[in-house]
Amino acid sequence: MADAPAARQALETLGLLGRQAAPIPAATIARELGMPRSTTYRLLNVMVEQGFVVHLTDERRYGLGVAAFELGFAYSRQAPLQWLARSRLARLVDQTRHNGHFAILHGNDVLYVIEERAAGRPSLVTDVGVRLPAHLTASGLAMLAELSPRQLQAIFPSEHLFVQRQDTGPASMVQLRALLRTTRAAGYAEEDGSITPGFASVGCAVVDHGGHPVAAMALTFPSAELDRAARDDLGARVRIAATQVSRAIGGHAYV
Repeated sequence: MADAPAARQALETLGLLGRQAAPIPAATIARELGMPRSTTYRLLNVMVEQGFVVHLTDERRYGLGVAAFELGFAYSRQAPLQWLARSRLARLVDQTRHNGHFAILHGNDVLYVIEERAAGRPSLVTDVGVRLPAHLTASGLAMLAELSPRQLQAIFPSEHLFVQRQDTGPASMVQLRALLRTTRAAGYAEEDGSITPGFASVGCAVVDHGGHPVAAMALTFPSAELDRAARDDLGARVRIAATQVSRAIGGHAYV
């Protein structure tokens, strides 16, 4: 198959802009994607003409345009990733009898797109459309653990972004990196009481063919119910389910 460098660069540009919390300068795009500045500006001009990128002239920054929004809206109608994940998450919830979640990374937050409730379980703060700080959730930590140091720094450029809900969880980049090392070693992410006192969660990322985290699956349970061995078992189950979704989209596998 012949390579299409312009198409690849355009898609990489859209992906980069979509991961930012705010519009960014062209120089940042060129640096992050390893493109010459002249190529970057020509590419951005075409994408602005087509409506996929908007140029904020006064701020000298670029962000996603209306056409990108329309494409995202079309995706939400088809929701192929959610379609693939829903049955696997439902099966996981049925097997474990714990509440399940499917979330995506949105800036430094996670956005919950699927919620599967186990019968008889307490209600949770998570629901479809709810956003929570990524560094405080198992879903978020699982996805952050798959990012490079540069990507992490772009998501958390300032210490004030490490907000707390229950006076627990990482409060700095140093603490976050240590927690992510633990996550990689364990093979799954875990939080206990960072979102809701008395509740814990385990999660694992769904990754694409390039190893980029596109989503995460997680289960939440009362902290007192499971000891370390039981949590490890639950983490392994979540990892298997996340791996199945990763394979379905052509991503690499954990197990």
